Amino acid sequence: MNYNQVIIMKRFSFPATFTPDDDGGFVVTFRDLPEAITQGDTEQQALIEAADCLEEAIAARIDDKLDIPDPSPSHNHEHIVILPIQTALKAALYLAMKEAAITKAQLARLLEVDEKEVRRILDPRHGTKLLTMERALAALGRRIELQLI
Repeated sequence: MNYNQVIIMKRFSFPATFTPDDDGGFVVTFRDLPEAITQGDTEQQALIEAADCLEEAIAARIDDKLDIPDPSPSHNHEHIVILPIQTALKAALYLAMKEAAITKAQLARLLEVDEKEVRRILDPRHGTKLLTMERALAALGRRIELQLI
């Protein structure tokens, strides 16, 4: 890959609204993922639940072969919830496959592995080694860049 080319970066941190609940605590919603709704008794607990909820929503979209939206810009009143790295990498691979219009069988051939292995790599609930994720993304012309904020 020519590093002078424009590289499209995907961001997997989504804005969430924390709405005080009449019974106490907070209800958490994501405007980019309307199916993702959770709650917590405290703001800290709501943030923990929000991360879990976000992970489940993205995993479900991968399982159901649905689109994963780009995160909207956040507003002042919103919290940013970051997708756990393992799920973010699997979502990035899923999106790269969709963009390249490549099937699991085709990726398996590129990686010289059985198609079952590619299904495991894409499975959000299966632990996959980082090296394997890097290799699969590289096969699609992508690379991982880590940014600490």
